[in-house]
Amino acid sequence: MLVFHADVNSAFLSWSALKKLKEEPGSVDLRTIPSAIGGDVKKRHGVITAKSLPAKKYGVRTGEPVVSALRKCPGLVLVPPDFGWYRQCSHAFIEILKTYSPSVQQVSIDEAYLDMTGMGKDYPPEKYGMPFPLCAAYQLKDEVKKKLGFTINVGISTNKLLAKMASDFEKPDKVHTLYPEEIKKKMWPLPIEELHGCGRASAQRLRSIGIRTIGEAAGTDESLLQDLLGEKNGHYLYESANGRSADKVNPVREKAKSYSNERTTPEDITAQNYKELMPPLLKQLSTQVAGRLKKDEAYAHTIFIQVKTSSFRRHSRQAALPSATNDPGRIYQKAIFLMHTLAFEDGLLYQEDGIRLVGVGASGLEEAPAEQMDLFHWAKENESYHKEKEKEKARSKKLEDMEKQIRTRFGPGAIYKADEKKG
Repeated sequence: MLVFHADVNSAFLSWSALKKLKEEPGSVDLRTIPSAIGGDVKKRHGVITAKSLPAKKYGVRTGEPVVSALRKCPGLVLVPPDFGWYRQCSHAFIEILKTYSPSVQQVSIDEAYLDMTGMGKDYPPEKYGMPFPLCAAYQLKDEVKKKLGFTINVGISTNKLLAKMASDFEKPDKVHTLYPEEIKKKMWPLPIEELHGCGRASAQRLRSIGIRTIGEAAGTDESLLQDLLGEKNGHYLYESANGRSADKVNPVREKAKSYSNERTTPEDITAQNYKELMPPLLKQLSTQVAGRLKKDEAYAHTIFIQVKTSSFRRHSRQAALPSATNDPGRIYQKAIFLMHTLAFEDGLLYQEDGIRLVGVGASGLEEAPAEQMDLFHWAKENESYHKEKEKEKARSKKLEDMEKQIRTRFGPGAIYKADEKKG
């Protein structure tokens, strides 16, 4: 088997740079200055999702809070994400890949695997003065750059794992190979954290017993790795460190196991502004989740909500439905019930810690309801609905009483903020 892994270099940043140059000819290319995709600090749109190479030199990291990145690089140019544009760029990227192989597996918006087995006859080596598959990889890389305006890395190997590892070598705009005979020289000296599929916690455990490189993991007894990481993870890490993977390029995209949408709030949601801010936000998120379910003709048996508080702690609740649905009203009804339970019955908003992110999701999916809702299920759902309405009345009364206590204690304009805690 011969596999390519094609990976867009700093995709969101590159795509935003292209759009800016297109809309503002002569403007600075974001890729050449310290810049990042990270929303707006005032609106608290979270974390850095992509960065330029100049920003990387300041220590800016993907996944870190925007505020932290600005401390490292005060001149950092921040650009909000534009997912509609990103999808257009991704589509154009994948369409080019499909002209190189009939078997393309897209694994994210900016990366895909190509099965290039037996494709040598279609790529004569004369143009690049190098043999197949290098000639095909360079042709692919250069075509994307010329036609679409952004760069990619292409990794080449005999399985998906090694092709992925190869594409992560030096960037940007590069082609790398990592064949089994090259593992000892190119892969084994790398830090254990760089092994694809080895998470931070696993890497820390391995380092705690002196395993610092991929090569050291490859030479460790598999049973020891399983004792340390668990049977499944230990086996995966041992096989991966030795470059073995039976995973094949699958052009059929796996069906989603769940759908969710979340939103960072412009201001903390507290006990005082809950009734004003939370219901419309949950309704909007429920409508978005329902729309995605309907688009894929899917129905959900379970609805869940999740929040992140001002102290960056996550909380979630979920509940099963009597029958599967993709109706926005039913999703919202269950979401508001779960949120009220978390916020008031479980006391989250009594802890003087506001909510800064809210999410609604659906899981337990099926392509269509197994059967129409029969009389029994209808009666059960109707009973559940009225019970929740009664609970809603009780919660509203409880919320009003709490608001009175807050106004009495803190005054009419009081608001809970995590950074005002005095113990």
